[in-house]
Amino acid sequence: MTTARTRVLVRIAAVEARLFLREPAAVFFAVVLPVALLLTLGATIPGFRDADPSLGGQRFVDAPFTSMMVLLSVVTLGLSALPAVLVTYRERGVLRRLSTTPVRPGALLSAQLLINVGVAVVATALTLGLGHLFLGVPPPRSPWAFAGVFVLGSTAMLAIGLLLAAVAPNSKVVQGAGAALMFPLLFLAGMWLPRPLMPELLRRISDFTPTGAFGQALTDALGGGGPQAVHLAVLAGWALAAGLAAARLFRWQ
Repeated sequence: MTTARTRVLVRIAAVEARLFLREPAAVFFAVVLPVALLLTLGATIPGFRDADPSLGGQRFVDAPFTSMMVLLSVVTLGLSALPAVLVTYRERGVLRRLSTTPVRPGALLSAQLLINVGVAVVATALTLGLGHLFLGVPPPRSPWAFAGVFVLGSTAMLAIGLLLAAVAPNSKVVQGAGAALMFPLLFLAGMWLPRPLMPELLRRISDFTPTGAFGQALTDALGGGGPQAVHLAVLAGWALAAGLAAARLFRWQ
């Protein structure tokens, strides 16, 4: 990327970041809510802070629940924030107008991806940092594995968000579709029924969903065991398939 293009991308990203921060709902659901749920439930539900033999003596809040809060932030950005913004821009003709200027629509798309990844990183840092400060949640035992899983899982979820933006005809449809996907996928990740308590068949199905694989890989990396190859392969498959489909189907106008 040339220096001029880099400067343009940085400027667009700065503008998009300011616009994101002016959307209180997006900031709340992607950043504030996961941290608030971790601190509130982790402090008020005694069982969350008890050592669990099935978790190798760890507490439920240490790895499974913390990983779910990281997952919640990334899923919110991928299935709600990113596609809603892109479809709205397409509806309003922003992408079409950009195509007639030296600033190509791809620069705006790249800036949006950067912003969402940045927000996910901030939310994750706050979740881990405040969880450690107030609840004694230990840092990831495999930090490099955790970082790799985070990047791969975020790529998969943002690719799915791009695919939603590619096929949705308008902002109302993309918001409805994002919500319709989000809740079943969060359930399969173990948000309401922890994966160890799932029936065997449901847990196997969960292994092949993007959120199920992402959540379990995060939990394994936080706990120090290291992510399983099957979960990494599932995330890579979803990222590749959704990314290629989005690139083929995405409409600028």
